[in-house]
Order: sequence, then C-alpha cells, then structure tokens
Amino acid sequence: MSLMTHDLGRQRLIAGLGFALASAASFGLSGSLARGLLDVGWSAGAATLIRVVIAAAVLIVPAILAVRGRLHLVRRGWKVIVAYGVFAVAGAQLFYFLAVGYLDVSVALLIEYTAPVAVVLWMWLRHGHRPTPLTVGGAAIAAFGLAMLLNVFGGGQISLVGVLWALGAMVGASVYFVISGDETNGLPPITLAAGGLLVAVVVLGAAGLAGVLPMRFSTGTVTFVQFEAPWWTVAIALGVITAAVAYVTGIAATRRLGARLGSFVALTEVMAATGFAWLLLGQAPGPVQAAGALLILVGVVVVKLGERPASTVVESITEEPARSDPPAPVPV
Repeated sequence: MSLMTHDLGRQRLIAGLGFALASAASFGLSGSLARGLLDVGWSAGAATLIRVVIAAAVLIVPAILAVRGRLHLVRRGWKVIVAYGVFAVAGAQLFYFLAVGYLDVSVALLIEYTAPVAVVLWMWLRHGHRPTPLTVGGAAIAAFGLAMLLNVFGGGQISLVGVLWALGAMVGASVYFVISGDETNGLPPITLAAGGLLVAVVVLGAAGLAGVLPMRFSTGTVTFVQFEAPWWTVAIALGVITAAVAYVTGIAATRRLGARLGSFVALTEVMAATGFAWLLLGQAPGPVQAAGALLILVGVVVVKLGERPASTVVESITEEPARSDPPAPVPV
C-alpha cells in the first residue's frame, strides 16, 4: 500500500512539474509579444483585453463541460472566481504590460516575481504565520538583488513609473498563487481559469468604455529581431498560448505541487521571459543586472525554504489532497 502511495505521489509530482514548466514557458512569452504590439501602436489596455477575450473564447465551452451537473461549485465559488479575475488575471496582466512599456521585459518580470516575499508577509499579517530567520534573510537577499537589478548603486536611469506598475503586477501574482493553490473550492482548473478570464473581460471592457483605460489598436506589422509577423498572429498567440494554456496549466500545476512549491517552480518563467526577450526583442541584461537577477532568485528560494521545512513539502506532495467538496445531493 505504501509503495502504491509512493508511486501515486511520484506521478503527481512529475505531472505537476510538467504542467508548471509548460505554464512558465507560456507566461514567459507574453511580455515579448505584448511589447511587439505596443511598439506598433497598441495600448497596454488593448493588448490585455485582446489577450483575455481570445483566451476566454477558447476555454468557455470546456469550462462549462467540466462542471456539468455540478453547477453548485460555481455558485458557491463565485467570489473566488471574481477575485481571481480582478486581481490574478486583469490586474496582473494589465500592470505587467504597462510595466514593459517602461522597462525591459526581464526587469519587469523579476520585480513581479518578488511575489513570494509578499505572500509570506501577507500570511504573517493575516494569519499570524511568523517568518523564520531564514525567511527574513531571503527577503533581504532579494531586496539587495532588486537594488542591483535597478542599478541603484551605479546611478543608472530607471523608470519609477515602470517599477510601480511592476509592483502592482506583483500584487496580482501573489493573489494568483494563493487562489491557484486552494483546492477547498472544488472548482476544476479550467473552470476557474475561464471564469477569471470572463471577469477580466468585463472589468477591462468596462474600463475601456468608460475612457478610464485607453484602448488603441493597430493593424501594423509587428517587427521582432529575427522576423516580422502580422498583428493578428501575435494577438492569437498572446491569447491562446500565453493566457489560455498558461492559466490552465498553472492552476493544474499548483494544485499538484501546492502553492509554495508551485510558485518556486514558476520562477523558471523569469528565465523563459529573459530568453524570449533576448531572441525576439534583443534585450540582453547587463552584468550588474544579471547578478541582481540571480540574487533575487536566490533570495526567493531562501524565503521558500524558510517558509516551510523540506520534509513537510515532500509530505504534501506524496499525500493525496482531501476532497473537501461533498457529492452533490441526488434529488428524489
């Protein structure tokens, strides 16, 4: 029996890692594609809106089929879906795209991925989970790395506006990890993702109609370092690959790995985004920035190790999650 449990735990871990790497690569492509649209005249709001519209259209039918006969899950979890759509989808994407209009893709993404530190602080303030000394040390390392990344010590020019937008994206990413790792709502990953995307469509569309969020579209050809592409192909890739695929695989990964380990593996998105930005946009980080990026990653890893002992992490992987959702009552 223990051998069977071990095999199931290992299969769950392998599947979770596969989903996490696929999600990280998909999310990592978004910044470069969005920057290509911004460079030909699109606004950040328009790029975000087209991304969520296409992704929602792709996922809506499978999402409905996933809860067929279990609509009580949607009625019970509508608050989670709304929070996911407003913060983890609309907020995180919009702020990130606004940030890449002022910063390099890799810089904006690395600032966003200080989210695990924010999650630790939130758990301390909200739930009284006091961080360990290792966690505090990791946060300090990440902060020093962020200062190097922004070239504070070298007197380099950095856009304060871009940094603030990236910090807003960090808040959205924190909400994403917390909600994605929560299995108590019983919502299938594809349903949670599609519901959040639909909420984001409503929020962004309303903001655009009210004139609060500028919506500028362009039909120009998008130019990358190695090739050119029609705007509509970039928009489709932005919606299908970097949103629909990315969110579904990300939720599936976090539910298998847990919020802590899932967010740790998701740090590979930073490397994927840097690679895509180098290939597509020619944005190569300098030596100081590269060292700062490495320190940020090291700091976040130390934070994660201090947040939870490794033995507990292994146990959470090898154990099957409790089914918190009772079976739907059968009408008589």
